Amino acid sequence: MSDSAEAVRSTVYLEPELHKALRLKSAHSRRSMSDIVNEALRQSLQDDEADLAAVRSRAKERSLSYEDFLSKLKADGTL
Repeated sequence: MSDSAEAVRSTVYLEPELHKALRLKSAHSRRSMSDIVNEALRQSLQDDEADLAAVRSRAKERSLSYEDFLSKLKADGTL
C-alpha cells in the first residue's frame, strides 16, 4: 500500500475458499492481503471505467437497426 495513513478500514466477508487462496497468495508473494485485494479491485474498476469511457465516446454515433447492422456485416464480408 502506498500510504497506510490514507487507508480506510473496511469489513469484507469472503468465502472460505477465497480467504484461504488469498492467504496462500499473500504468503507466497510476500505481499499483504490488503495489497492483493486493493490491486484486484483497482484492476476490476479500471476495466469498468474503460468500458464506460468507450460507451461515452460513442454516445453521439447514429444508431443502427438490427437489419441495417446485419446488412453492413454482410457487405463488409464479416458474415
